[in-house]
Amino acid sequence: MTTTTHPRQIAWILILIVDVGFIGWGAGATSPDHLLGPGGKAILPAGYEGFSGGGASWADLVRTAPKTAAYFVVLYRMYGIFNVAFGIMATFITLTAFRRGETWAWWALLVGYTITLVSAITYDRVVSAIGPFEMTEYVGLALVWGALAVTAPFRAPQGAS
Repeated sequence: MTTTTHPRQIAWILILIVDVGFIGWGAGATSPDHLLGPGGKAILPAGYEGFSGGGASWADLVRTAPKTAAYFVVLYRMYGIFNVAFGIMATFITLTAFRRGETWAWWALLVGYTITLVSAITYDRVVSAIGPFEMTEYVGLALVWGALAVTAPFRAPQGAS
């Protein structure tokens, strides 16, 4: 007796890997001083200094405008919390409705991941903070799009002509 693996069985695992990555990164971003960014700097200073084109340092901002720097930290922590929330929501969709083949879940994951990962990629480009860790966004997007491509609800079933 031979069993075949349905593409959805592999697809939900690939998407779950990206879900876990979102939750992990988001949790790390709630403490931006400890989350490494490009060049081995903490993520928030790396982004700020990249955005300023090297014309301003994070240390100078903290020294001259501590309330502004503190505000940026709060914003980044909230960004981390939103990533955790998205990752948890995507995990529930992946493990339930997507695994069952519900069309709405496929569309929700496509739209949700496209918006979140493309916006993260755009942020990295705008602030000139692209390093090896940021490349995981591209990998995550490729994994999700690949998994969704092989499970598209509008694809013809195997064996159909």
